[in-house]
Amino acid sequence: MTLFASLFPIACWLLYNYCVPFVERRQPSLSSIMTMQRRRWVANATRRESPLDAILSGNLMQSVSLLASTSVLIILAIFAAFGAVPQLLETLNSLGLGHDVDTAAMQIHLLVLIAIFVSSFFAFTLSLRQFNHFCIMIGSISHAEPASEDEIEAITMLNALAAKNFNNGIRAYYFAVPAVTWFVSPWMAIGVTVLTTAFIVHREFFSSAHRLAASVAVIASRREQQVGVKPAVSEKRGGGL
Repeated sequence: MTLFASLFPIACWLLYNYCVPFVERRQPSLSSIMTMQRRRWVANATRRESPLDAILSGNLMQSVSLLASTSVLIILAIFAAFGAVPQLLETLNSLGLGHDVDTAAMQIHLLVLIAIFVSSFFAFTLSLRQFNHFCIMIGSISHAEPASEDEIEAITMLNALAAKNFNNGIRAYYFAVPAVTWFVSPWMAIGVTVLTTAFIVHREFFSSAHRLAASVAVIASRREQQVGVKPAVSEKRGGGL
């Protein structure tokens, strides 16, 4: 049970990432809806010469950079915990929670935590690199003539790919929460993992933000159809913020 509770958050995390693309074929997620808005952003950026797009991209990159740096600090802290396993075991036993953990179980769980935050670090750094490429591509757009639809689509999908990796890093933080509750009880870790998964599913498919974003996307699509502009809705969609 102790080993199962250690690996359960990672299993749910991987299962969620595998199942969501199938669900999105029937019902768009908040991420896929935001990808539609990203296309509108890129299309508008090709028609204006303004520092606004650089400011927006910079804000996104700052958030990703902060979380990547935080992941590194957490990884270093977990590595330091390996040198204090006896003290950690003594502390857990002194709490009287009825959770008997041996040295091997503690080390395995610390490895699980390292795996979670190393994954988040790579996801954030990859996202940061892709947002950097997005900024370069936005800056390279020539306003002397209208951008082609293929160019707009390619830049949009690069932005969406960066956002997808950012979301993967954020989910690592989400599933690190039940992994931390393992120190209290394996059953609590399993229960919090289920609640975390339900929370993420609700946020992506049934939240107020999902309904509002969908409403804005529909309104914008209708307005663009009325003025003869190609709608931002497309069949090829990826994850987003």
